[in-house]
Amino acid sequence: MKIPARLQPLFNDGLIDEVISRLMSGKEADIYIVRCGDTIRCAKVYKDAVKRSFKKAAQYQEGRKVRSGRQARAMEKRSNYGRKQQEEVWQNAEINALSTLARAGVRVPETYGCFDGVLLMELVTDDAGDVAPRLADVSMSEEQAIEDHALMMHYITLMLCEGIVHGDLSEFNVLVDDYGPVIIDLPQAVNAASNNSAQAMFARDVNNMRRYYGQYAPDLLNTQYANEIWALFEEGELTPDSELSGEFEDEGDDSDVDAVLEEIKAVLQEDQQRRERLREAADTSDL
Repeated sequence: MKIPARLQPLFNDGLIDEVISRLMSGKEADIYIVRCGDTIRCAKVYKDAVKRSFKKAAQYQEGRKVRSGRQARAMEKRSNYGRKQQEEVWQNAEINALSTLARAGVRVPETYGCFDGVLLMELVTDDAGDVAPRLADVSMSEEQAIEDHALMMHYITLMLCEGIVHGDLSEFNVLVDDYGPVIIDLPQAVNAASNNSAQAMFARDVNNMRRYYGQYAPDLLNTQYANEIWALFEEGELTPDSELSGEFEDEGDDSDVDAVLEEIKAVLQEDQQRRERLREAADTSDL
């Protein structure tokens, strides 16, 4: 196919040798399948902020570190330099998260560098070499759902041990190859300790996984992993080897009405986002 303008510099520099096809167009990036020498990889081309439809981006960026006071002031003033730096922070968040999580034992795509707003990374495939499907596009037995859900809870625990909350985890941001789930799309990843919305985002992530796998294993719908894992985290007792039961008993006598309302709001928001992603997927398939 014709080389897109954003990928032309990488082609000129010999970082990619061929653009095979566009894999998908998402809310924050376009994904292309590319050839680098004898290896097939994918190139994630981040969209500019004005074209990116990711909602409440500022909420996700809360607590992220910047290199200097000058950079922080420029970002706050929204100058041209500040907007450029903000884009760099957004993109670096994904690269840093992917590298950190890979070292921690979470299955994520391997990265090969970010160049002018284009992230080169592993193309996740099945044993036949075909692009791995999203979790949303696969079905499974009850036994498999229980097994994969347990693995996802382990990955989520490893993430939180590294102080990272995905922030947008759903069946649309997980691929499934022959070895199980692979977590993708982390530019909105938040710092669990410094973002005021981290707990609510964490609960939404975990409960999205509970809802999806619960379609195939209904007993999972009664689990309380979000509360259990976060409580261990807050108490400083969460480790990669923490044994989870999925049970949690709130010791407080009074109901946290605000928390309940926040969870309801999160569920409604996630449903709306899911509908938007389905529309985006349908639009992409028509290309």
